[in-house]
Amino acid sequence: MALHLYDTLRREKVLFEPREPGRVSMYLCGPTVQADAHIGHGRAAVVFDVLRRWLAHQGSEVLFVRNVTDVDDKIIMRARREKTTFAQVAEKYDRAYNRTLDELGVLPADIQPHATGHLLEMQAMIAELIEQGKAYEAEGNVLFRVRSFPEYGRLSNRRIDDMQQGEDVVGSEIKQDPLDFAMWKAAKPGEPCWPSPWGPGRPGWHIECSAMAAAHLGGQFDIHGGGLDLVFPHHENEIAQYEAARGEPFARHWVHNGMVQLGDDKMSKSEGNVIGLEEATLRWGAGPLRLWYLSGHHRSPLVFEEDRVQEASTSWERFLTFLVTAVATLRANGEAFGLEVQRARLVDVEAVLAPDSAAVESYLLEFAEALDDDLNAPRAVAALHRLVNDGFERLQKVDAGDLDAARAVVAMSGTLIDLADTVLGLGLQDALDRAARYSDRIAGVVDDLLARRADARSAKDFVLADAFRDDIAALGVVVEDRPNGPRWYIDPMVTVNS
Repeated sequence: MALHLYDTLRREKVLFEPREPGRVSMYLCGPTVQADAHIGHGRAAVVFDVLRRWLAHQGSEVLFVRNVTDVDDKIIMRARREKTTFAQVAEKYDRAYNRTLDELGVLPADIQPHATGHLLEMQAMIAELIEQGKAYEAEGNVLFRVRSFPEYGRLSNRRIDDMQQGEDVVGSEIKQDPLDFAMWKAAKPGEPCWPSPWGPGRPGWHIECSAMAAAHLGGQFDIHGGGLDLVFPHHENEIAQYEAARGEPFARHWVHNGMVQLGDDKMSKSEGNVIGLEEATLRWGAGPLRLWYLSGHHRSPLVFEEDRVQEASTSWERFLTFLVTAVATLRANGEAFGLEVQRARLVDVEAVLAPDSAAVESYLLEFAEALDDDLNAPRAVAALHRLVNDGFERLQKVDAGDLDAARAVVAMSGTLIDLADTVLGLGLQDALDRAARYSDRIAGVVDDLLARRADARSAKDFVLADAFRDDIAALGVVVEDRPNGPRWYIDPMVTVNS
């Protein structure tokens, strides 16, 4: 099955057809850097990160552009409150945003254009529209004639005659039509401004993305993404400006994600009901938080409840527990399979035990079909849960010396890491590596404590034996007592905060 995406413009699920086979161009509306990111911002970042990863995993070369709005009314107002400059505010929160996305495991954009760095491109597009009679200058402002673009409202499925004026407007007294919106705003005292053919001023919000997407991706690029709250007026205006100026389609596919909600309300700074993204990432960990973002279909609203995030954390822990247990089990039975005891990492195990690829074929197919079906992440994650359940059952056979089960477990472990990490960005391999490094550091101490515990139990000093077990547990170690002796491994959740 090839990738199908729900296209907001066409209002149906359609076959994804890139402009150029094997190469994909993506533009995501990025932040207005006037405050720290909240968990609502994280959803769009993760959804389009997974789409980008999936396209790359399927062999496409992806060029990913995410813009930054670094001049805006809100930025200017914050600078006034903090008695600083708009540039200092923008730089501060731009850096914070990128740092937080790094912590969340979001791949950095290939290109991250800033509005203030593309003023010439914006002015050029505005000049084209004026020349064509589709925009006009009024007292140093330049406004787009909405009725000059007959297809206006096509994205949001609205009729022009039913519309009310939206955001990013100038005074109605200078507008020829209440629906017209500003592309260039005349300078006001105390506000940042730049020279232009119409006098000093600054760009309107909507022209930024029209110009920056065109500058870096050209016309008819493949995917334009963003939250559903941007469909109108922002994305509607982007389309109108570009297509009116250039006479060709702007983007081939329009993909939008639903909003994060607290109860019945959309999460937003203006409502004051936000949870910081950095705070959430530190509290629950990047992998669990990403798994929560992927717990609902990307086009549906996602309600924030701590219990739901905790459920995602439990799922992430189960994935990691399987990997840690698989390594420990293969190591414990290493002699039967020709493994050296110290060769505990999966990459070493795979070198000796050829993975049984047949054991994972059905899970790979299920995962791929899910993501190809409008990026259905909940179904894809469900496929990973079934793989892990199967893997735990096979681990019992590994303990019985079953070579086929061992080869299947190796394949399942590698597949889980590939799909969960490479595509979903859950960070299991990093956590597994941290567990391995920690295990190496404390191995001597744990083995000594286990030996002392065994001696105490032999002497029937169970109080002392329990004390040694408590000491081991305090190190974040899980001990399994088995007929052939104790087996230990690092508690997976220790790796979250280590």
